[in-house]
Amino acid sequence: MTNQHDVLQVQKSSFDGCNSQNAIGSPILTGPANITLDSAGDHYYICTFGRHCLNGQKLAITVSSSTGTPGANPPNQSNPTTPVVPSPSSSRQAEACPPTPFAAEPSSSTPGGSAPPPASSSKTILASFLLSLSSIALTIFI
Repeated sequence: MTNQHDVLQVQKSSFDGCNSQNAIGSPILTGPANITLDSAGDHYYICTFGRHCLNGQKLAITVSSSTGTPGANPPNQSNPTTPVVPSPSSSRQAEACPPTPFAAEPSSSTPGGSAPPPASSSKTILASFLLSLSSIALTIFI
């Protein structure tokens, strides 16, 4: 971002060809980019600056439909899990940021013996998307 990067949602054909034709909405020019993925399906994002997209600065996300109750939040857990998102390969980044292991699942059972509902997939995907954008930005600026 900051006049060196942007985020633009595009159709699959534009994603595959790394061009800004068939854009969906306007580009996001300031960071950090926060995008709410509120519909199921495939979503495609590219950076339109220079050859960034051709060099791999693009992201395709598939959002699955939610099976939970809309608006329902899962109960707080004492040991939340953190999604690990692979980042572009860079030996410099690998030295600075070793992979984060998943947190252990809580060992206590919930009252009544039933497991809590799974976390919303859209929240996990949003977190993964934001981590991916952060990884791309770190790779470029380091």
